[in-house]
Amino acid sequence: MLRKLGVCTAAAGLLVTAGCSGAGSLGTSANEVTIALVSNSQMTDAQKLSPEFEKANPGVKLKFISLSENQARAKITMSTAMGGSQFDVAMISNFETPQWAKDGWLLNLSDYAKNTPGYDLDDFIPSLRDSLSYEGNMYSVPFYGESSFLMYRKDIFQQAGITINPDPSYQPTWQEVAGWADKLKTSNRAGICLRGKPGWGEILAPLDTVINTFGGRWFDDKWNAQLNSPQVKNAVNFYVDTIKKSGELGASSTGFQECANLFGQGQTAMWYDATSAVSVLEDPKTYPDLVGKIGYLPAPIVEKPNSGWLYTWALGIPKAAKNPDGAWKFISWMTSKEYMKLVGEKLGWARVPPGSRTSTYTQLPQYEAISKSYGPLTLQSITNATPNKPTVQPVPYTGVQFVGIPEFQDLGTRVSQQISAAIAGQQSVDAAMDQSQKYAEVVGKSYQEK
Repeated sequence: MLRKLGVCTAAAGLLVTAGCSGAGSLGTSANEVTIALVSNSQMTDAQKLSPEFEKANPGVKLKFISLSENQARAKITMSTAMGGSQFDVAMISNFETPQWAKDGWLLNLSDYAKNTPGYDLDDFIPSLRDSLSYEGNMYSVPFYGESSFLMYRKDIFQQAGITINPDPSYQPTWQEVAGWADKLKTSNRAGICLRGKPGWGEILAPLDTVINTFGGRWFDDKWNAQLNSPQVKNAVNFYVDTIKKSGELGASSTGFQECANLFGQGQTAMWYDATSAVSVLEDPKTYPDLVGKIGYLPAPIVEKPNSGWLYTWALGIPKAAKNPDGAWKFISWMTSKEYMKLVGEKLGWARVPPGSRTSTYTQLPQYEAISKSYGPLTLQSITNATPNKPTVQPVPYTGVQFVGIPEFQDLGTRVSQQISAAIAGQQSVDAAMDQSQKYAEVVGKSYQEK
């Protein structure tokens, strides 16, 4: 109970209106499936298409609760941790899934999947499948997956006289990228957009990959905090300096969505972020002027190759769900091969949820045709991600753009606030990392005492 209360207390700081008991009447019925989703574009598409599910499953009524990422994490964490039956389906990630499976908070979905004709668990990209598993069984299944890569405007590069190495195995270095950004910036255009908004899922997502490839790490193999090490400080200084020199204005409040808007509107020449951004950027209905103008390169490196992150929004069933069978029916529909095809046919092939199933890239010729510039690199980046060996030197944790321990939600948020303050010019990077080191030492010590 102590750990549950700790989780609930941490989450309460993010969403004070949610109750830890998970109680509260939602007007549920025996055939109703209550689904908590993050309000990203791909999830909004699923809600638009949900009448197709209800048509095929008469009598089953779907109830969606759509929340921003921070709200969703807080509310879903509190309800699930306290054994609440508020949700039948919960959208979680590869950060929560193995931890919650170990704690007994989720239903094992492997048997459900094996007993569903044509569902094909083996079709999920292996790195994602492993990241959502505990002791050989899957406890959530991926809706979409992502790694990270560098997006750039080919036309702007050409105008600036910058030529990209055409070798398919080429990986740019961060030093090269910073040089391009400096050359590409103008009075009304940033050279690169990099997240600076506080949040362990915001600025720390791209920044952690930079720290890793610079040879840094959060903890050494004995759980000694390393956030004030030369490698980490070099990486953070590089990131902050690049933003200040060539990045977007107001970077300390810029997250994924803000960078997407800037890149889509031609206000930045490059953007390093999630591979899933293509669902918006490559949609001709959203940005018709961008079609054919975006180039893609692997995540930039320094020391460590394959520095891209690994992340997936997935669907799981809390242990106390009121309607687990109905929940699985919906989950198996929303993560199926048939759903991918349905999205393409109804909403456009650029809107197909990327990075979850291998068959999306090998058995959907329409998607393969429109994704030639980014599909193979997306698949390669997800496949080559190394969450079990994220750093140059050994570490006791897993996760590329996060540290796979429960305390990271709070620790990462605190550290991110320090770094965002450095980006805003409120303190130096050294001061930010010295304070961050103190936060990390508390967490590291708790693991040393176990």
